[in-house]
Amino acid sequence: MATESTKSETEFSTKSAYVTGAQFTRDTNYIETRITRDGADGYPVEAGRYRLVVSRACPWAHRSTIVRRLLGLEDAISIGVCGPTHDVRSWTFDLDEGGVDPVLGIARLQEAYFKRTPNYPRGITVPAMVDIPSGAVATNNFPQITLDFSTEWSEFHREGAPDLYPEALREEMEVVNKRVFTEINNGVYRCGFAGSQEAYEAAYSRLFTALDWLEERLATQRFLMGESITEADVRLFTTLVRFDAVYHGHFKCNRNKLTEMPVLWAYARDLFQTPGFGDTVNFEQIKAHYYIVHTDLNPTQIVPVGPDTSGWATAHGREALGGRPFGAGTAPTRPVDA
Repeated sequence: MATESTKSETEFSTKSAYVTGAQFTRDTNYIETRITRDGADGYPVEAGRYRLVVSRACPWAHRSTIVRRLLGLEDAISIGVCGPTHDVRSWTFDLDEGGVDPVLGIARLQEAYFKRTPNYPRGITVPAMVDIPSGAVATNNFPQITLDFSTEWSEFHREGAPDLYPEALREEMEVVNKRVFTEINNGVYRCGFAGSQEAYEAAYSRLFTALDWLEERLATQRFLMGESITEADVRLFTTLVRFDAVYHGHFKCNRNKLTEMPVLWAYARDLFQTPGFGDTVNFEQIKAHYYIVHTDLNPTQIVPVGPDTSGWATAHGREALGGRPFGAGTAPTRPVDA
């Protein structure tokens, strides 16, 4: 008779869960209901009603922790933090006492998805906004979650919160964000989860073409959209901060390291040293997730000791380009809670 441990290693193993064909294709079908002022989808904006569930390891979830902190939404939206590793059933609250989220009272995020849709058939992903009264996921549509933090939740923004989604820049930002997502955020995954040499090489070429484009774009302006930090910078940063630690080696994105791209490396350090960015990064959890969970790529599950991360604190010199990181706003000052 199989033990629970044996079941966990076989029935719930992540083996063959990531490299599933020649070319990696991301499932972008999310729970698209939104949390809005008017509550049109049944989920009205309401302080204290929702819990943002994240993992410090996940770049998509990392976006939401940065935006929540920059806008000062900590009192309006509580946060639950999953551990960095999981089996095929996905994220667990193993960082909490007893392995149970203290607000939702669940051990696996899967339980909140099943309350929304029994036997939910898609990936149990973070970030997820969970409706605390019902215990069900309200939405896991990660690109929309952060945009709604900027627009729908504005009455709960801290005094001095920056405008991360300026109306005058939205049309151009949409173009930039689309390229960053397609070619870079998702591009590293196309390299890492490629199932054929041909697919990998095509993905590799696309990725570094886009990174070269960013080197050129950011050579003369401090941030992606100009003088101040926007949603676009948040989306790019979460990939850049993981690049040397996991994508360069683990995902074979190894034409060069981030530290060997002078403009992007300086830009990434500028953001890292800005409150809300580097103070939400946990390199150990990032490495643990990728090297332990992706057994298709790293069957030994050995986690590398390096790289040395001390360089992130070194001077970047980007102030010479001018600009104001928070525009007319101010930096967040309260302690980090995630």
